[in-house]
Amino acid sequence: MAKRETPSRRSDYKVFRTTGLRWSDNDTYGHMNNVVHYTLFDTAVNAFLIENGVLDIKAGTEVFLVVETGCRYHAEMTFPDQVTAGIRVARLGSSSVRYEIGLFRNDEDVAAAEGFFIHVNVDRLSRRPVPFGDKARELLEPLLVEA
Repeated sequence: MAKRETPSRRSDYKVFRTTGLRWSDNDTYGHMNNVVHYTLFDTAVNAFLIENGVLDIKAGTEVFLVVETGCRYHAEMTFPDQVTAGIRVARLGSSSVRYEIGLFRNDEDVAAAEGFFIHVNVDRLSRRPVPFGDKARELLEPLLVEA
């Protein structure tokens, strides 16, 4: 049997975004539904990109597509918890980036869930990969962590 990895801590991440859970985020088992974890990952990263002028969802010539995702669950979260998403970059290629996101319940220091997703920077119309521009690279490089 494989040994379960130790959850990450807040100090393992570079930037943070906090949001409150909604009543509708709970499932019939009384905790946050699995799909909400992925929504929080996607929202945290895309809001970070939008706020920093790297992603223009309405008029930009380039957009980011998610091509792979994953999540490990360590502890339950439920409404009305506050959830802080920690973001870091594990790999930065010429047109793709692997984000790792830790979800922290309330003021806890240990992640309740950890996930990743890979974004590919593509031309909005052709959907073909294009290299990151200088602005995106300048925003993402400081988030890189050593393997």
